[in-house]
Amino acid sequence: MPIHHFHPTSYSNVMGGRPAVLTVAPGDTVITQTLDAAGTDHEGAQRAPRGNPMTGPFAIEGAEPGDALLVTVERMTPTRATGWTYSPVSAQVVEPRMVAELAKSTRFEWAIDAEAGTVALIGASERVSGWRFPLMPMLGCFGVAPERGQAISTATSGPYGGNMDYRAFGPGATIAFPVSEPGGLLFLGDGHACQGDGEIVGTGIETSFEVEFTLNLRKKASGQWPRCETATDVMTLASGRPLDQALQSATSEMIRWLVEDLGIDAVEASHLLGQMVRYDVANVFNPAYCVACRLPKNEITRGLSLLR
Repeated sequence: MPIHHFHPTSYSNVMGGRPAVLTVAPGDTVITQTLDAAGTDHEGAQRAPRGNPMTGPFAIEGAEPGDALLVTVERMTPTRATGWTYSPVSAQVVEPRMVAELAKSTRFEWAIDAEAGTVALIGASERVSGWRFPLMPMLGCFGVAPERGQAISTATSGPYGGNMDYRAFGPGATIAFPVSEPGGLLFLGDGHACQGDGEIVGTGIETSFEVEFTLNLRKKASGQWPRCETATDVMTLASGRPLDQALQSATSEMIRWLVEDLGIDAVEASHLLGQMVRYDVANVFNPAYCVACRLPKNEITRGLSLLR
């Protein structure tokens, strides 16, 4: 299949509202570059306003409302040797009485060692100077154009995707987005070199990337929220606030997937979910929180493959 090299010259801080920068056929691969969440490129130059500037959008031939656009993340290569985070943890994840005790928000720099596959805090105190964490690239914000011609800030998320900040959205993952506009119109950016669940400090380790991804199309798909498949799990993602709203939508989407693709009924789906479901808190910092409903791949769930 063809490989397209796209070098962006402009970026978007909203999802939607822009024409396609490149149109590809199903099965094609794209290699492109992303800025960090503050709009900084691989040379440290400011190329776009801060707030998760997106590369794209990319259209796929034949995509129509009611289809699903499938994105397989093939590779994410950091294009500089540093990234940044903020501290402390968000007020949303501590007891109210602790909020006043939180330190002032401060930016910290991290070293990215692509060869060793690690990240490390720069200028760390003696107590933590030996800490190393795995380099685990992921896309914090990506998705398709929302319905009804909307243009929605990259600060938040919804059925179209957006700023979900789910740490499983890295190389090897395939993500299906419900198409609302002709061509689908995929935006992507906000790459993280590492991030824990919830994005509880308001960032991952933010840096710029070269991203390689493959686009496919599933016609007349029934999904209402993003779905994901990795080597080990299948997941449904949903956003909302309060947190239980996101959990409810993610669970409902998983039930729909189980019933439609496995041919079981809702009671049988409840037996499976009741014993095997796992929930990941993808994001509790942004305007819309995000929850993943996850099932391990086994002899029962193998029929949920997105690419079949």
